[in-house]
Amino acid sequence: MTPLSNLHTHTVYCDGKNTAEELIRRAVELGWKSIGFSGHAYTACDTAYCMSRENTALYQQEILALREKYRDAIQVYLGIEQDLFSDVSGFPYDYRIGSTHYLLCSDGAYVPVDDAAEIMAGAVEHYFGGDYYKYAQAYYQQIVDVAKVTGCDIVGHFDLITKFNEGGRFFDESDVRYRTAAVAAMEQIVQTCPLFEINTGAMLRAGRSVPYPAAFLLRELCHLGGSVIITSDCHQVKGLDWAFEQAAELAKACGFRYGKILCDGVFADIVL
Repeated sequence: MTPLSNLHTHTVYCDGKNTAEELIRRAVELGWKSIGFSGHAYTACDTAYCMSRENTALYQQEILALREKYRDAIQVYLGIEQDLFSDVSGFPYDYRIGSTHYLLCSDGAYVPVDDAAEIMAGAVEHYFGGDYYKYAQAYYQQIVDVAKVTGCDIVGHFDLITKFNEGGRFFDESDVRYRTAAVAAMEQIVQTCPLFEINTGAMLRAGRSVPYPAAFLLRELCHLGGSVIITSDCHQVKGLDWAFEQAAELAKACGFRYGKILCDGVFADIVL
C-alpha cells in the first residue's frame, strides 16, 4: 500500500508547471486523504527557481483559501521547502521540508548540485581538483546543520548530489569515502529531525531508476530509528504520485513497515 498523500509539491508560484488547484483536483481524483504544498522559500543566492517574496505572500493566501474551498473533499496543508540558504520565516507553516540545493564553496560561490551534470562536473574540477569524494565530503559536512537551521519536519532528498550519478557515472557510491561521509551526516541530522522523505522526483525529471535516498542510507536510517514519508517532489500534475509503489517496496526492503502521512494535523503511521 502506498501513502494517500504527497507533501512535496511545487506550483507556478515557484518552478512548478501547474496551479495549486489543479494539483488538488488530481489528488481528489486519486482518492487521497491529504495534499501539502511546499513552495521553494526565497533564496537570495538563486532567485530563478524559488518563490519571490511577493509570490510567497500570494502563495500563502491561495493555499489557505483552497483549504477552505476543498475542506469537504480533502485536507490541504500549507508547507514550505526551506533550503539551508533560504530566508528564514516565522510564518506558521503546517510543516517544513529542509533541503540543501547548493554547496557553499571556498570563494563564497553557491554552486547548485542539482542543476546540470556539466555544472556539477565543472565545480568538482574547479574546487576539488576533480575529486568527487572530497566534493561529497564537503557537501555532507555542510548539510549536518540543515535540520537545526531550517527547523524542518522532513529532511528533503538527502543525497541530492547523486542526481546525475546514475550507474556510477561520476563516482562509486559504494566507496567507503562516500558512504562514511553520508552516514555521518545522517547520524547527526536524525537526532534533530528523524523523518526523511523517499523522493521519486528525479525518476520522472532526470531519468533516475531509483528514488532518494539510496538503499544503504535507508537501511541506516531504519537502524537509527528514523522514519520515512513518500513524496514525488511534484512539479507537474502527472508526477503527483510518480513511482510511489516502487518507493514503498524499497522502504519495505530496507526494513520499514510503516511510512508517515500528514492527516488530521499530525504525522501518523500508515502500513506500506
